[in-house]
Amino acid sequence: MATHSNTRMVRIEWGDCDPAGIIFFPNYFRIFDHSTAMLFETVLGMTKFEMFKRLEFTGWPLVRTQAKFIKPTRFGDDVSVVSTIVFGRSSFEVEHKLSLDGELCAECSEKRVWTVRDADGRLKSHPVPDAVLERFKA
Repeated sequence: MATHSNTRMVRIEWGDCDPAGIIFFPNYFRIFDHSTAMLFETVLGMTKFEMFKRLEFTGWPLVRTQAKFIKPTRFGDDVSVVSTIVFGRSSFEVEHKLSLDGELCAECSEKRVWTVRDADGRLKSHPVPDAVLERFKA
């Protein structure tokens, strides 16, 4: 199984926060979702939009997720998100760790499935293409 990780910086914006001035928890999931996309973009050298055009790919639906919120983050905080991926045959697991000044604030695990469309246009799981796996091994 191929594994890889990516780190990105995210600034917590005013619109991310609730009236208490801390990030509203669904916004962590938005950050984690984008971190998954950025992991692929960094390794493959193409955006998710380009993946739709260049690969046998219709998306990677989320089939399971779990998060733990440890310490709140606030407007103006610059946090780091480390995302690590492990591939199965047609699914993959991503672990995200969001930290502020080296202190873990939130973590999330995701299981996603690589999908394509069948002849009737329905989503179906599909093995992660070898070309994708090879880029993650490099």
